[in-house]
Amino acid sequence: MKTVPNHKVDTYLLDGCMQCKLGATPACKINQWQNELRFLRNLLLECGLQEDFKWMHPCYTADGKNIVLMHVFNNYGALLFPKGVLINDSHRLLTQQTEHSQTARQLRFTNLQELLAQEAHIRAYVLEAIAIEKSGKKPQLKVTSDFDIPLELENKFDQMPAFKNAFYALTPGRQRGYLIHFSQPKQAATRSGRIEKAIERIFEGKGLNDL
Repeated sequence: MKTVPNHKVDTYLLDGCMQCKLGATPACKINQWQNELRFLRNLLLECGLQEDFKWMHPCYTADGKNIVLMHVFNNYGALLFPKGVLINDSHRLLTQQTEHSQTARQLRFTNLQELLAQEAHIRAYVLEAIAIEKSGKKPQLKVTSDFDIPLELENKFDQMPAFKNAFYALTPGRQRGYLIHFSQPKQAATRSGRIEKAIERIFEGKGLNDL
């Protein structure tokens, strides 16, 4: 049974997310994806999902649980499945957005014809995502010990035992956030610089994005 559209998504399709100066102008990137977004919106509503607007994107839920989001970039649009790693991707449609994305997967598109050709598969993936959420199944996340510790961080721990203690006093989620942040740069000097900048925050017990 098709569910009722949300007026906030109507506004989004007309004006964009309004998070930059291009909102509500012809230059807003939402305009270039109108046909694709409206097609997907109709498909998702036909799947019985409730339409919401979260994180400045159309979000589709079942029993209050997030099932899939629509979002667009300059070169492609995507359906984002928060638990996409659990979907049986037999048609190889899903993409890991970044190497550190543990559970979310994108189903990317570049034009309406592509979506029309994959409509049956997309619908099946959405219905499977709903079933996964209703089953209560959860993805198995990597624990902190699964992440590599950069050599620069190990050296800093040796130099400052109190810093090491402060780091491991952080919550596992905060530790993982820092490990990912510290490991990203290819240059050792950049990795060391990130560590130096984070020392005070770590001693304060704050995560990478905490205020």
